[in-house]
Amino acid sequence: MLTLNLGTLSKNLTCFLNSAFTHNFFCIASLCGNPTHLLHFSTLVPSRSLLQTCESMDHLKQIHAFFIRKCLSSDPVVCSKIIAFCCTHGSGDMRYALHLFETMLEPNVFVWNTMVKGYSRVGSPGNAVSLYLEMLRNNVKPDNYTFPFLLKGFTPDIAMALGKGVHAHVCKFGFEFNEFVQHSLIHMYFMCGEINMARGVFDGSAKTDVLIWNVMISGFNKNNKFEESRRLFVEMEEKQIMPTAVTLISLLSAFSELKDLEAGRRVHQYVKDCNVIESDLLILNNALIDMYAGSGEMEAALGVFQRMKHTDVISWTSIVKGFLNSGRLDLARTYFDKMPEKDSVSWTAMIDGYIKENRFKDVLLLFREMQEAGDVKPDEFTMVSVLTACAHLGALELGEWVKAYIDKNRIKVDLHLGNAVIDMYFKCGNVEKAVAMFNHMPKRDKFTWTAMILGLAVNGHGRESLHFFSQMLRASETPDAVTYIGLLCACTHTGMVEQGRKFFTNMTALHGIEPNVTHYGCLVDLLGRAGRLTEAHEVIKTMPMTPNSVVWGALLAACRVHKDVEMAEMAATQLLQLEPENGGVYVLLCNIYAACKKWEKLGQLRREMMDKGIKKTPGCSLIEMNGVVHEFVAGDQSHPQSAQIYSKIEEVVGDLKLAGYVPDTSEVFMDVGEEEKEKSVSRHSEKLAIAFALMSSGPGFTIRVVKNLRMCIDCHEVAKLISRIYGRKLIVRDKTRFHHFMDGSCSCKDYW
Repeated sequence: MLTLNLGTLSKNLTCFLNSAFTHNFFCIASLCGNPTHLLHFSTLVPSRSLLQTCESMDHLKQIHAFFIRKCLSSDPVVCSKIIAFCCTHGSGDMRYALHLFETMLEPNVFVWNTMVKGYSRVGSPGNAVSLYLEMLRNNVKPDNYTFPFLLKGFTPDIAMALGKGVHAHVCKFGFEFNEFVQHSLIHMYFMCGEINMARGVFDGSAKTDVLIWNVMISGFNKNNKFEESRRLFVEMEEKQIMPTAVTLISLLSAFSELKDLEAGRRVHQYVKDCNVIESDLLILNNALIDMYAGSGEMEAALGVFQRMKHTDVISWTSIVKGFLNSGRLDLARTYFDKMPEKDSVSWTAMIDGYIKENRFKDVLLLFREMQEAGDVKPDEFTMVSVLTACAHLGALELGEWVKAYIDKNRIKVDLHLGNAVIDMYFKCGNVEKAVAMFNHMPKRDKFTWTAMILGLAVNGHGRESLHFFSQMLRASETPDAVTYIGLLCACTHTGMVEQGRKFFTNMTALHGIEPNVTHYGCLVDLLGRAGRLTEAHEVIKTMPMTPNSVVWGALLAACRVHKDVEMAEMAATQLLQLEPENGGVYVLLCNIYAACKKWEKLGQLRREMMDKGIKKTPGCSLIEMNGVVHEFVAGDQSHPQSAQIYSKIEEVVGDLKLAGYVPDTSEVFMDVGEEEKEKSVSRHSEKLAIAFALMSSGPGFTIRVVKNLRMCIDCHEVAKLISRIYGRKLIVRDKTRFHHFMDGSCSCKDYW
C-alpha cells in the first residue's frame, strides 16, 4: 500500500534543487537528451507550453530538467502538468509522478485527483484508495471528479471490501446526485454482483441521461440478467429516451441471448432511423448478424451481411456460427473458406462445428490447415476442441502431440484444458498419464474429479474410482449428477451390486440429487449384468419417469449375457415401440435367439427384418498408426493393404488354433455352414484393425482400437490369446467400456 512521506511536503525548493533527485534530472538531460535540443531549450523563453510538445518519458525528463535549471520547477502548474503526463499518458510513470507529488507543498484537488486517476489507470486501486484517504487527512475535500476516478480502478475484490464505504463518502460530501458519480457507482456495484444496490442507485437518479441507461443495460448483460435489460428497453421507449449506438449494441446482445426476434427487429429499426457513424455502424451490423444468426434467422442475418459496405472477421465468423447452429455445416464451411482473414475464434468455431457433427477426422484435418496457414496461433479453446477429437478417435499419438504442442507454445492450461487432457488420456486408454496429469494440476474442480471417477470406471479400475470419490469428498468438492453416473458405472463394471445400490440411495439422501433416467439406466445395467434380471425389471416398472431406450437397452443387453429369451422379447418389444427403426434391437434379439438355439424364432425375426428393410449397423473400428487414423468396416476390402491384412488374419488364426482356439460362432445368425460362420467372425472390424497393427508395428507396440459396437465374444477371446501368444498389450474401447488385454487376460475379467 502507498504511504506518503508527509515530511517531504515541508521541504523548500532550495533543498529540492540540492537533492540527489534533482541531480538525477541533470544526468538524464545530459546523458539521454539531444545536446542540440537542450541548447535550443536554453534559448527559449521559459514557457509552460513546452510540456504540450512532450511525447515520452525521456522527453518529459529533459523538459523537467530544463525547468529545474531555470528554477521554474516549483511552479504548481508545471508540477501538475508533469504529474498529469505521468498519470495519463500511455508511457507515463507513476513512480516519477509520486516523487514529484511528494515535493509539492500544497497540491490542490486537481493534482490529488490526477494521482488517483493515475493509480486507477495502471491497475493499483489499493494505492488509489490510500491516496484518497491521505487527501482527506490533508483536509482537501473531494470534488465531482474524485469518485469517478477512484471507482473506475476498482477490482471486484476491492469493490466488495470498500465499495459501500466509498458510497457513504459520496453521500457525505453531497455527490450522490451527480450523474457521473452515479454511473461509477452503478458500474462498481455490478462488477461485484451487488445488482440490487446498482438498481437502487439507478432508481434514485433522474434517468434523463441515456448514459446511465447504457451502464445499467451493460451491467445486467454482464450478470446474465437479460430479461432485466429487456425491461429497461421497454422503459426507455416509454420515457422516450433516445438510444445511442452503445445502447443498441448492448440490447442486441441481450436479445441474441434471449432469442427475442421481435425486440431485435425493433432495435434494427432504430439502427435504420439513427444517423450512426461508420465505425459504430460496423459494430452494430455485427451485433445484428449475431442476433439474427443466434435466433436461427439466417436469411435476415445474410441480408444485413450482404448490405454492409465493410465487413471484418467478426461479421464473417457470426455468419459461419449461424450456419453451424442451424445444422448447415457445408454452408458454414463455404463461408469459412471465403473469409478474407481468420482469427482463432473463427477457426475454433468451425472446428467445434465438426465436433458437434461427430466428424472428428475433419477436426484434425482442419487443425492441420490452421497450422499450415501460420497466421493465427491456436488458443486454449482451440486445443480443447482438438483434444476432444483425439479422445473420440482414440488417437493417443495425435493427442500426445497436441499436449506437447501446448507445452512448447506455452498455451495457458486452465481447468477446462487440463480436464480435456485427462479426458483424452482416459478415452485413449492411457490411465497412467491421465492420473499423472491430475496429480500435476495446481487447481481442480468437480469436473476434474468426475473425469477421474468416470475414466477409471470405464477402464476397469472400479475400486480406484471409488477411492477417488472419497478423496473428492475430503477435498470438500460437491459431487453432481454426472459424478454419480461415474460411481454407478464403476460398480457396474466390477460387479459391486450392493455398493452401487448404496450410491443410488445416497445421491439423494446425502447430496440432494434426484436420480434422472440415466441413473436408473445405470442401476438397471448394474443389476442386469449381475444376473438379477427380475430386480432390474422391477426398477423399470417403479421408475418415477417413463423409461427411455437406454433403460430398456440395458435390460436387453443383460438378457443377451444371461440368455433369458422371454425377458429379452419383452424388452425388445418396449424398445421397438420407442424406436421402430432401431436395427440394433433386431440384431441383439437375433444374437440371443442364435445363442439359445431358437432357430425358428430367429428365422421369423430375420424375415421381419427383410420385410421392413432393417439392416444391421456395420461394425466399424478405428486405429491410429504413425499419426494417421485408419478406419475398418466388417468385411471391408477398401483399405490399400487389404490383401496383406486378410493374409495376416489367416496367419494369426492359424497360430491361435495351435494354442487351442476354437471360433465362437454362437452369435452368427446367418443361415450358412460352420466354415462360412468362422469366416464371417474372422472379418469383424476389430480383427482387421488388430491384424493391420500387428503387421505395421514392432514388438512392444500397444495396439489401441476404438469400436462403434459392443465387442463380440469371439473377438474378446481372440484379443486375449493374441496378447499372450504375441506378447502384445491391446486396448479396445467398445460401445460401453474399455478392455485392456495383457498376458492372456482382460481388465473386464470377462464381466462385460
